[in-house]
Amino acid sequence: MLLLLAIDTSGKQGSLALARAGERSAPSVDFEVIETVPLVGGTFSAQLVPQISELLSKHGFSKHDIGAFAVASGPGSFTGLRIGLAVVKALAEVLHKPIAAVSLLEACVFHSGKEGKVMSALDAGRGDVYVGECAIPAKASQIPREYLLSRSEFLSQARGWMVVTPDSILAEAARSAGLSVSALQPISAEAVARLGWRKIQSGEIVKPEQLEANYIRRTDAEMLEKTGS
Repeated sequence: MLLLLAIDTSGKQGSLALARAGERSAPSVDFEVIETVPLVGGTFSAQLVPQISELLSKHGFSKHDIGAFAVASGPGSFTGLRIGLAVVKALAEVLHKPIAAVSLLEACVFHSGKEGKVMSALDAGRGDVYVGECAIPAKASQIPREYLLSRSEFLSQARGWMVVTPDSILAEAARSAGLSVSALQPISAEAVARLGWRKIQSGEIVKPEQLEANYIRRTDAEMLEKTGS
């Protein structure tokens, strides 16, 4: 049995998930989420480590029982992502355990269960949209393309794709534009854990020093062009 700790601090609200899985050679169905707990945004730095300790203790575990980590690597809040990644880096380095870095755009596709040309979308603020394109089934689970578009660019480019998003405003805008849409429940640490376990099984892991945030922001030149400066 492998104990997996998953962390998502990418947004205003975050969460932790504790899961157990069979041996790596076992089928992916041999996976159980023990508990998912919410984290209140704005205080991630103060509560993340105590919440991890409390969650482990509640179920009779210590940090030394953790066999692997899954963490939301972005896109999302700069500050929130840095906090989550820093904690995972520190724990994984001390415990010498593998890390699965999970893109939230990839998690949307995985969570949706859709096939064909699937485009995941997340609100990036300032009228922008984080977009991930994936053809399912694919040879690899990684989304080939992740990038940032304006809302109008997204609605134009998404034609011919199945749009999957947990954002109700984006979902409604896409429907109003005549696009095919699948509205998702909010992506949480549970979804990060499930996709993270899939990555661990396939060997898609990183060492602490390799773990980086995936911000998907426009370049300075693009921002100046957009604002007309």
